Amino acid sequence: MFRLVQRSSNTKPLCYFSTIATFHTHFSTLEENLCSKFLTSCAQTSNLLDGKAIHAKFIKGSIPHSLYLQNHILNMYMKCGDLFNGHKLFDEMPQRNVVSWSAMVSGFTQHGFFNQALSLFVYMLKDGTSKPNEFTFVGVLQACSLHENLALAYQVYAVVLRLGFGSNVFLVNAFLTALMRHGKREEALEVFEKCLNKDIVTWNVMLNGYLESSCLGLPKFWVQMNNGVKPDCFSFASVLTGLASFGDLNMGLQVHGQLVKSGHGSEICVGNSLVDMYLKNQRLFDGLKAFNEMGEKDVCSWTQMAAGWLEYGEPAKALEVIGEMRMMSVKPNKFTLATFFNACANLALLEEGKKAHGLRIKLGVEIDVCVDNALIDMYAKCGSMDGAWGVFKAMDDRSIVSWTTMIMGCAQNGQAREALKIFDEMIVKGIKPNYITFVCVLYACSQGMFTDEAWKYFSSMTVDHGISPGEDHYVYMVHILGRAGHIKEAEELILSMPFQPGAPVWQTLLSACQIQGDIETGKRAAEHAINLDRKDPSSYVLLSNMFAGFNNWDDVGKLRELMETRDVKKVPGSSWIKIEKDCLVPPAP
Repeated sequence: MFRLVQRSSNTKPLCYFSTIATFHTHFSTLEENLCSKFLTSCAQTSNLLDGKAIHAKFIKGSIPHSLYLQNHILNMYMKCGDLFNGHKLFDEMPQRNVVSWSAMVSGFTQHGFFNQALSLFVYMLKDGTSKPNEFTFVGVLQACSLHENLALAYQVYAVVLRLGFGSNVFLVNAFLTALMRHGKREEALEVFEKCLNKDIVTWNVMLNGYLESSCLGLPKFWVQMNNGVKPDCFSFASVLTGLASFGDLNMGLQVHGQLVKSGHGSEICVGNSLVDMYLKNQRLFDGLKAFNEMGEKDVCSWTQMAAGWLEYGEPAKALEVIGEMRMMSVKPNKFTLATFFNACANLALLEEGKKAHGLRIKLGVEIDVCVDNALIDMYAKCGSMDGAWGVFKAMDDRSIVSWTTMIMGCAQNGQAREALKIFDEMIVKGIKPNYITFVCVLYACSQGMFTDEAWKYFSSMTVDHGISPGEDHYVYMVHILGRAGHIKEAEELILSMPFQPGAPVWQTLLSACQIQGDIETGKRAAEHAINLDRKDPSSYVLLSNMFAGFNNWDDVGKLRELMETRDVKKVPGSSWIKIEKDCLVPPAP
């Protein structure tokens, strides 16, 4: 007989075999069922170790061989992700039935090996010893939903209908998933309407499909769904995520009210989606309230709240949230670190950033290139180019963002020539620059006053890389020409732009005119800038400063009166200081 032993509290609460008495040829049904329950528990809890122990008893003969138990062992391996041993057991099985094949197909699909699942299904059909049933087809359709060729799903579902399984809601749900993942919303809607026994999964599949296709019909479908079935936690999480993406605050408030009545608000995934909905709709304090009301929080909860504060322009608050998260012993992920580095960059907190860098090193393979890009940016904005270079050189996989961040970092820290060398090296290595890369390159040229190089890179945008210059590029070109004293050439460049110049371009020319003392061109530039944006104080201030530079106090007074008449106010500047652990941002006078 079996003796059951309860595991200690520091392991998973699973009963397992301690000793098994010597068996002969017969194995009672009761004991066989007990064995299968153990294996099912192992599969559900991913307890591969205990599952292997039972398999070992099976191999030794302590448990007589039966196809029923072999299938349970096979299912355990596949559900636990040990596909190698699962496949090995499958190949060694003297007999197989439809359960054996279905366990293999589902296991491969569950762990993303959909091609192997489909190949195994084809082999099953050729073998002919077992006919697929509804469970087999569910796994096959799920594999089809992950395959790039949707025609396979249509073929498999045609077989499903021919075999008379069309009313099986699990198969309908699997086929709907395949259609929605491939963007076939109209076909999915047709299948959905014909389904007479829809369950909550059917509705959720459609809801998630609307979410993935960014369809604005999501709110309407949500109303329809509430008339057909009672939403569950997955439903609320999906619709709130969708409403966050669409920026539909009014509908979000209605769903929030419905969520409170439903009792699903305690689920972490729902709480995270609710907070995200408020944050994406610029309702930070409503999001903060929803965050504080969450009973349980995971790393996603803390990270998105920190990111919300950062987006709101409060990097110090973002750091506070992450600090509180660490006090709660929640392990940060790559998104947490990226947010932390961005907050440190905004506040120029080098020492805090270095501490987080140590944590990034500990996490190792769990980190991707995005985090290292944020780390480079942090070092650069804190003025530590040695730190930025150290991270950049240690990266195995550099994206265009990595190169661009280094170019901008060097340019911002007085290393304009080095910035251009990095760009040239990037081109040699075959990395294709983008719009932002050239903004940074021209910024470097403006910092180093490299007029000839600026023209070269500006021209190469269209000729060599097929990138049309935008207003940002023209701003830096005008700045470079203006600072070099080529005011006329800068104005001609603006007038030759293939689109209407914006106020920033004319303001840049106006600033150059102030430096070079070209008052007439400055007046023309100011007129254009003010006509384009009458409320922007920058144009008035620049023109006023230019008049003041020539002691033209009458025009300075007139300009001040004009600003008062148009209710244009100069935006005060601000700065921050760090006193011990507090970062203070005093108001400007």
